[in-house]
Amino acid sequence: MEHGSFTNEREGTFTLAEEDHTLANAVRFMLNQDPRVTLAGYSIPHPSLECVNIRVQTTGDPAREVLKDACQELMIMNRHVRSVFDKAVAEFKAEQEQKKQREIDSMDIETH
Repeated sequence: MEHGSFTNEREGTFTLAEEDHTLANAVRFMLNQDPRVTLAGYSIPHPSLECVNIRVQTTGDPAREVLKDACQELMIMNRHVRSVFDKAVAEFKAEQEQKKQREIDSMDIETH
């Protein structure tokens, strides 16, 4: 949900329902990496509410579009992290399997 001025597209406050610091801080970080952003921050209106407000002010582009771009960049970054993690897990499992197989092979040699 978007709050704020409908006459000035360069700024806006967006409410994300059922979210907390985890997503809000990541989105804020991505927004602050964008040279079109002059201000990006977030707040949690009340601890008992499961929502965050993200404030965006830009140099001229619509705040809604800049926020959308930041979320898309965050998704791309998360996909990359996930693929690197999955690859590392697969390599670790393969290494553990090789280690186990070497131990079995060495036990077979000792018994013969």
